[in-house]
Amino acid sequence: MAIEVNDTNFEELVLQSDKPVLVDFWAEWCGPCRIVGPIVEELSRDYEGKIVVTKLDVDSNPETAMKFGIRNIPTILFFKGGQLVDKHVGAAPKATLSAKVNAIL
Repeated sequence: MAIEVNDTNFEELVLQSDKPVLVDFWAEWCGPCRIVGPIVEELSRDYEGKIVVTKLDVDSNPETAMKFGIRNIPTILFFKGGQLVDKHVGAAPKATLSAKVNAIL
């Protein structure tokens, strides 16, 4: 299951993680986010123990969203060693996101 991150714990759970991290920036009102949400949950199960899968509600956590220049949602950022290494903006099929995860493993 994806971990909810926020402005307070983002650095600890994402930037200081010893595993690669996927962060799904989303909002409750966002239609495409509702399409991507179940895919993100599937990835959290598929890659359990290999990556950390997280979700950040941009409405509740504007500081982190602003820090990473999130202007469109869903936006999925991929971190490795505390560094942003890839991103995907908009809805995407599972195969696309899986390929991005595999590239950072």
